[in-house]
Amino acid sequence: MAASLDTVFAALADPTRREILRMLLEDDMAVTDVAHPFQMSLAAISKHLAILAAAGLITQEKRGRVKWCKLEPDALKPASVWMQSFGQFEPVNLDDFEAFLERELGTERDAD
Repeated sequence: MAASLDTVFAALADPTRREILRMLLEDDMAVTDVAHPFQMSLAAISKHLAILAAAGLITQEKRGRVKWCKLEPDALKPASVWMQSFGQFEPVNLDDFEAFLERELGTERDAD
């Protein structure tokens, strides 16, 4: 799982690729339509699409002479689950925690 997370996060690290994913949220798109809003060559966009496809975030299929891109919505699920695991705990104030331990351990020592 770590290798696939690394690949997904590496793909998401680039703002162009994140924008492509946002565009594909709307609908499937031809590669030329994906490239249209960007100030870069079709070859450069194709490289970005290849990285997204290698990460499993999109699929590409040829329909006639046109290559179409489709978002794979479940591909982000493992990364999302991994990131959400950090939100399940409240931040710990270490000073408060230390005071709590001193109170608890002091009470236990007094009871002995």
